[in-house]
Amino acid sequence: MSTTGDSDTIAQQPAQTTSTSTNRRQPYGQGFLDTISTGWAERPDSLPPERPQAEYARARREAVSAAFPGRRLVVPAGELKQRSNDTDYPFRAHSAFSHLTGWGADSEPGAVLVFEPRETSGHDVTLHFRERADRTTAEFYSDASIGEFWIGPRPALAGVAADLGLATAHVDAFEEHADDAVVGTDADLTRFVSELRLVKDEYEIEQMRLAVDVTAAGFDDIVAHLDAAVAHPRGERIVEGVFHRRARSDGNAVGYDTIAASGPHACYLHWTRNDGAVVPGDLILVDAGAEVDSLYTADITRTLPVSGRFTDIQRRVYEAVREAADAAFAAAVLGVTFRSVHEAAMQVIAARVAEWGLLPVTAEEALVADSGGQHRRYMVHGTSHHLGIDVHDCAQARREMYYDGLLEPGMVFTIEPGLYFQIDDVTVPEEYRGIGVRIEDDILMTEDGPVNLSAGIPRTADEVEAWIARLSPPGR
Repeated sequence: MSTTGDSDTIAQQPAQTTSTSTNRRQPYGQGFLDTISTGWAERPDSLPPERPQAEYARARREAVSAAFPGRRLVVPAGELKQRSNDTDYPFRAHSAFSHLTGWGADSEPGAVLVFEPRETSGHDVTLHFRERADRTTAEFYSDASIGEFWIGPRPALAGVAADLGLATAHVDAFEEHADDAVVGTDADLTRFVSELRLVKDEYEIEQMRLAVDVTAAGFDDIVAHLDAAVAHPRGERIVEGVFHRRARSDGNAVGYDTIAASGPHACYLHWTRNDGAVVPGDLILVDAGAEVDSLYTADITRTLPVSGRFTDIQRRVYEAVREAADAAFAAAVLGVTFRSVHEAAMQVIAARVAEWGLLPVTAEEALVADSGGQHRRYMVHGTSHHLGIDVHDCAQARREMYYDGLLEPGMVFTIEPGLYFQIDDVTVPEEYRGIGVRIEDDILMTEDGPVNLSAGIPRTADEVEAWIARLSPPGR
């Protein structure tokens, strides 16, 4: 996705528990109440081994502790959010909470990570959450939000402590002293943990590669099902659904709402309504990313000719965007500013739209920072953003660390130039109108330079046409 500014602010949020309707529940008979707690097999009491990410999460917590000596810090996972009546949205923990605990898709709503300062130095760090209700309690069968009869097995304090290598305690122990939390640390803590994610460790890079692999398989699925999308009146939703199936089967979910934008919809940067037809002769722009169980997500865009081949004008626009992407990739070298990547792409975009006669000024004049910018009409978004456990990762980092920061090994970011000629834009010739193209790849910065993690997904116009031909059903 192509904009930044998403908030990852750490803040204590009021609890929003599931709205459980009781007026429709049948009363329990005394026989049920007398026997429901008996007749259950013993649960195994063995503890799990420490998960691989635990050592990395421990190092992150140590960095936080060192940065905030003597201060009590609270990082909440967040609460369930109501969708309608007694139905909640799927829970996803706050990114900073998952980053600092190593608890991903299996984390618990209402959990809090607490850094309690020691009298000498450092912090005692404890993960507080609501332990599973014992089968001798009424919650086991009567509480639809936490009862295991309703939602399945829930984690135990001892098991999570072993799994994450982290001290645990019941959330009630935290709530008794919640008012003692130091006020005013949220902004500082939010900034610090956001900047802590600018450079990924080995585990994070491994997870990014996994997310890209799942996403690549999802794009193959889309190409293989283009005919089904064409056949349905809301074919964009077929594309969205095909990708979602892959993201759920091989990962945790989609990392953000999939953009499946066919025809002129491709010119709307965040088109997620996905209710349009997929029409032969048009292009379809698909911006999608799979989030894996660790919550790390890919963010990749490909633009496909629905009929399998680009028209001449579509190819011209597509290859100009690819040229801009390649220029941005070439500019992404160690030690340059992050904004240099965007500037390299803009030079190509300005040159091409000027060459096509779409600008009232020269490309050089358009590129003047204060007085120019005419080319940005056709690409209003930025070229790159950091990527990781959030699709727009590190969003609360300071400008001097992000936009004006220097590229370092371990950084992961997108390169995603585009050209969008809206259907009613009379500043462009009619043959351009309704064409939207974006190419987006996920880039890892290494000591040897940039590595395109998604390079295996076809990129050039020729490769895309061959891709569609290879995966299309016989006789297409």
